[in-house]
Amino acid sequence: MASIIIVGTQWGDEGKGKIVDYLADKCEYIVRSHGGSNAGHTVMVNNVKYKLRLLPSGILHKDKICVIGNGVVIEPKVFLSEIDDLMKKNVNISNLKISDRAHIIMPYHKILDEMQEADLGENKLGTTKNGIGPCYMDKASRLGIRICDIINKETFKKKLKFNVELKNKLLKKLYNHEGVDYDNLLKEYLEYADRLKPYIADTSIILNKAVKENKNILFEGAQATMLDLDYGTYPFVTSSNPSAGGACTGSGIGPSKIDNVIGVVKAYSTRVGEGPFPSELFDDVGQFIRDKGGEYGTVTGRARRCGWLDACVVKYASYVNGLDSIALTRLDILDELDKLKICIAYKYEGKILEGYPADLEILSKAEPVYEEFDGWKTSIKDIREYDKLPENAKKYLKRLSEIIETDISIVSVGAEREETIIVKDIF
Repeated sequence: MASIIIVGTQWGDEGKGKIVDYLADKCEYIVRSHGGSNAGHTVMVNNVKYKLRLLPSGILHKDKICVIGNGVVIEPKVFLSEIDDLMKKNVNISNLKISDRAHIIMPYHKILDEMQEADLGENKLGTTKNGIGPCYMDKASRLGIRICDIINKETFKKKLKFNVELKNKLLKKLYNHEGVDYDNLLKEYLEYADRLKPYIADTSIILNKAVKENKNILFEGAQATMLDLDYGTYPFVTSSNPSAGGACTGSGIGPSKIDNVIGVVKAYSTRVGEGPFPSELFDDVGQFIRDKGGEYGTVTGRARRCGWLDACVVKYASYVNGLDSIALTRLDILDELDKLKICIAYKYEGKILEGYPADLEILSKAEPVYEEFDGWKTSIKDIREYDKLPENAKKYLKRLSEIIETDISIVSVGAEREETIIVKDIF
């Protein structure tokens, strides 16, 4: 039996979906524990591309039980649309379970998200405007509407009426917006409730029972450590905890039940939205990586900012998450480059910084200190054994492992499931 947490170690988009999809084959349960429909995963299976927003990547394995935990915020329209799309592609969704404690994103959350972001002007956060932040705000304010509420008609009526009145005051007085209509929302969401009901369960009980029965459980990370509300580059972060601890609180499984934490690392760095990015590239190499890697958002289509692999970020993520190993992805994107670099430290006011600075003023002025490597200049997509990788590729990986003080367990050399090298046994 193994309970394994997969976390992103950078700013997201590391290829977690592919790693989860690959490891799901040996697991009975796959769990999504935080975030919302702003955290998309793209998975390639048999040359078919699946773009998932809320559903765990494990849903593509027909015999797995997939769980959306209490830490996730759910937009029913998006969720049901995903289900309909997968059913058209003959994907089995009968084993899907949603926590009755998960919170629901309402239309007023999305409106407030857009209005608040516009209000920030040059201080904007780069939100996806999917209502994620305002929904988590309601959760923290104890005003939220949960999945268990929506299936209790009378409870839902009361909570919705209170929230609509409160949000309409805010929308009308502060933003000069017409507000939302209670009756229309009530009708729409009660219809959603009928479709959601077959999937709703106390998922904490399901998962703890699975632990007792020695089942393999995979906790699927969404977003990443540098977007964590506590440990990321605040305020340019998400509204939940995508670090390893968030997997426990967002699913109802205690930390003593976790056996392995794997950090997913992209072979270069990317981020979306605002915020400091010391190793960012603004030259032709950055554009080459963006185009070769298809670095455009799964959900938003936004071009991602690209840069050299930042080992300072990954080492910090290893500490925060207690990583047992890393899964390095997208190494093949670097195949054609003559030279590669890894950022091994930051220099600020002439001194090397220790640790990862919380102060974004310092981080924005920090200079990356690089080590340079020769490229391998050959395709690695068909390689399935670590020893058969080009020597320069192995040097790149070995040095990264040394810097971050963490072993490498998986190397991904392409988007497909089989384009994977297992370096170290995980189960």
